[in-house]
This record gives sequence, structure tokens and C-alpha cells, in this order.
Amino acid sequence: MPELRATWRDYLALTKPRIIELLLVTTVPTMVFAADGWPPLSVAMATLVGGVFAAGGANVLNCYIDSDIDAMMPRTAHRATATGLIGTRATVVFGLSLSLLSSVILATFTNGLAASLSALAIIFYVGVYSLLLKRRTSQNIVWGGIAGCFPVVIGWSAVTGVLSWEALVLFLVVFWWTPPHYWPLSIRYREEYAAAQVPMLPVVATDAVVSRKIVTYSWVMVGTSLALWPAAGWVYRSTALIAGFWFLWMAYALRRAVDGGPASTKTAMRLFHGSITYLSLIFLAVGIDPFIR
Repeated sequence: MPELRATWRDYLALTKPRIIELLLVTTVPTMVFAADGWPPLSVAMATLVGGVFAAGGANVLNCYIDSDIDAMMPRTAHRATATGLIGTRATVVFGLSLSLLSSVILATFTNGLAASLSALAIIFYVGVYSLLLKRRTSQNIVWGGIAGCFPVVIGWSAVTGVLSWEALVLFLVVFWWTPPHYWPLSIRYREEYAAAQVPMLPVVATDAVVSRKIVTYSWVMVGTSLALWPAAGWVYRSTALIAGFWFLWMAYALRRAVDGGPASTKTAMRLFHGSITYLSLIFLAVGIDPFIR
């Protein structure tokens, strides 16, 4: 059978480790902020392991659903589900196993709220984004991106057992960040998405429209990040201001590139990579802030 030839690296690749790394960047600092210092080690480790399994399981199931799309896009054609190296049954079993393990770990070592939120994130990413939105609307990444916001509230609830306005603010920061992060990448791979008939916004709208939306979402994101001001100290406040202005500068740079003609791929990718740095800086400040103030 094809899946018998697959190695552990092929299975690992289906979990999309780079995406998981980005999710951990938001989870760990949120737990520190929620605990107002170091959270209990057992809770932190269980949350991280459970979160990795949850994200990995959801990503594996997404690879199963998108195997036909991935096969048509050079950027993803190497995935084992697209090449057939890992079969349908093995993929589904692997994805469901990771998802179930995540819920068991979180329910056992943290609390029911964190486990429930983790299960909801998996259902949302697989059922709502992958099955319902991705192939049907240009707003797919806007609403589908909600799944990527869940690690924040999972980490917060794992430490405190409840949710609060601070957790909601951090959730919304990630929500508003997702489109300005992903749309520049979609500009870069517009032709591939078009060939696969995936209606990402840069496929169905002009670069001028996309860049205007990126600027709008960026302003809302920066404004939302400042809503944490009353609960934070000078480290977070200064980082949110400086990093926010820097992000807006990159967003307007893309807008200017569009105004001068076709969007510059280089400028779009600079914003894409810069958005990762921005999110990392914001949440690094979230994690450091309790120790300074």
C-alpha cells in the first residue's frame, strides 16, 4: 500500500510544523500574562502538547480535504496527501488520532474549558474553513482565520479556568492580523490559487482593492492591540505602538506599490514576513510585561 512507503517525516509534514510554531508564539506568552508570571509547569506543558496535537490534527485533516487542490499548486504539490504517498485512510486516522489525543490531554491536565475550546478550534478549521469557506468565498481567510485565534483563549483558559476581556483583546489582535498576513502571500501565489479555483481575495479582486483592505485591517489590528493598554505595562505599550507603526508603514508601502502599477511581489512578501515578526514582537512583549510591571 502507498502509505507503507511513507516515513515519519512525511507524516510530520502533514501537520504543518511552521504553522504550529506560529501558534505556540501566541500561546506561551498568553499563559504567562494570564498567570501574571510563570504558569504551573504541568499546566504549561500539557497546554503546549495538547495544542500541538490539536493544530497538527486539524492540519492533517485539512491536507486530506485539500489534497486535490494541493496537487494543482506547485507550492503544495509535494505533500504526501497530494502525491498519494500517504493514503486517505491513513491520513484521516492520523488526523483524528491527534485531535482526540489533544482533547484528552487538555481535559486531563488542564480543564474542561480549554479542552472544549481546542475541540471547537479543530471543528471550525476543518468543518467551517476547509469544507465550507475556502472554495466558496473570497472572505475565506477572514472568517476561517478564527481557528488560528483559538490558541490564545485556550492558553488563557488553561491557566485561569475562565475567559476575560484581556483574552478577547488578544484573540481579536490575531483575528485582525490574519488577513494582512495572508493576503500578501496570496498575491505572490495568485496564479496557483486561480489555477486551483480557490477564490482568495487577490484572485477575484484587483491589487488596489486588496491593498486598501490590507491597510484597513492593519489599522483595526493596531487599534485593537492598544485596547490592552489598561492591563499592560510600559513594555507592551511601547512595543504595541512602535511595532504597530512599523506594520502600518509596510502596509502603506504595498499600497504605494499598487498605486504605481501592478503590486510588487517583493513588497508583498516583505509584508508577509514582516507580519510574522510583528506578531512575534507583540506576544513577546505580552510574555515579558508581567515581569517588568
